Amino acid sequence: MKRSIKLAVAAAVALTATSSFATNGDHLIGLGAKARGMGGVGIGVSHGAESALANPALITSVKGTEVSFGGTIFMPKVSADMGAGYTDSASDLSMIPEVSLASKLSDNFYMGVGMWGTAGMGVDYRDGTGYTSNMNMVTNLQLMQFGLPMAFKAAGFSLGVTPIIQYGALDINYKTDTNGDGTAENYGNGVAQDIAYGYTLGASYEISSATVGMVYKSPIDMEYKGQLSSATAPFAAMGIFPGAMGDHLEQPAEIGVGASYKMGGNTIAVDYKQIKWADAKGYKDFGWDNQNVLALGYEYAGQGYAIRLGYNHAKSPISDAGAMTVAQAGAAAGGPNIYPYLGGNAMNMFNLLGFPAIVETHYTLGGTYEVSKTTSFDLAYIYSPETTTTLMTMPDSLGNDHTTSVKHSQSALSVQLNYNF
Repeated sequence: MKRSIKLAVAAAVALTATSSFATNGDHLIGLGAKARGMGGVGIGVSHGAESALANPALITSVKGTEVSFGGTIFMPKVSADMGAGYTDSASDLSMIPEVSLASKLSDNFYMGVGMWGTAGMGVDYRDGTGYTSNMNMVTNLQLMQFGLPMAFKAAGFSLGVTPIIQYGALDINYKTDTNGDGTAENYGNGVAQDIAYGYTLGASYEISSATVGMVYKSPIDMEYKGQLSSATAPFAAMGIFPGAMGDHLEQPAEIGVGASYKMGGNTIAVDYKQIKWADAKGYKDFGWDNQNVLALGYEYAGQGYAIRLGYNHAKSPISDAGAMTVAQAGAAAGGPNIYPYLGGNAMNMFNLLGFPAIVETHYTLGGTYEVSKTTSFDLAYIYSPETTTTLMTMPDSLGNDHTTSVKHSQSALSVQLNYNF
């Protein structure tokens, strides 16, 4: 089964061959152009077939059958400075696909199917040279989910579940001089893939013009053989880590609530959720913090068109992992072997160079144009202004304290075709 699923997604994954960045950690702020145009809200407001992952209870807004085909052109801009000036990551463009279908099977039961690119992150400094090489770090995480949403509705109350099959691919590669001979050795183990399973549970209640909802997303434990263990092995050999890290990188659990209110053609919506990075395998080892995400959205629906605005904010999950100055490490060691005390420095380096999920605020604009009673187009534009993070990382070759700075901004364009019948 795993082999056949990998073959089935090969074409879709090829669309995301360059590393993409999501916005809340490594997660897209929303799935589908409607949600993304409204800041990612979707727990307490329905977007039809798009709602399969945000809150499957809300696919109950579909009146017959709805099919949505879309994708996002993602354009992150990332630069890192290890002390000799900023160098841009070449991973600055990717495409993320999405297909959703939902159908009303009876007055009470709804069902659908879908495939979504849900998350990703990465950088590409392979062309860097000299002191601006940024260790020639190349990372690429891609995640795609397949789901079968099902929902039951009665008297304004809905319950939904989406069983999920998740496909993931991870590659980590970099160069560093671990032998002290002035030659940088290459560390990496090629691309690793895995398939694992999870689910999303949702509930909603409609009363008059208001809708409230809640959702729980299960953790999905992925194992990328030879990735994290190979990447951290040189640091374990130097005593910086007590041992090489395991190869599990678990997509974290989420829990959230949302609400919306409609008045005429106006809809306002708010979501609040927590992404539990601090409890997820791999991410907790890198010191990621839980994220509390606030999303606000507004829609005005006119005759044959709609206009949407949104805002999304979550503090970066990356903070200082406990780096020490050379003096602090020396005092803690009581001797010249300071390496066992530099684990936080190494984690900061991996986070900033390889996985700089530091963007925090997102502004969105979107709209819909109805071509006919059955066909419509959605557009959404997302902009995240530049964020800069500086943390202490590994000492330089002369034993001096060293910091690394990363700048990160994002823009994205989502396009979607909808067909209702």
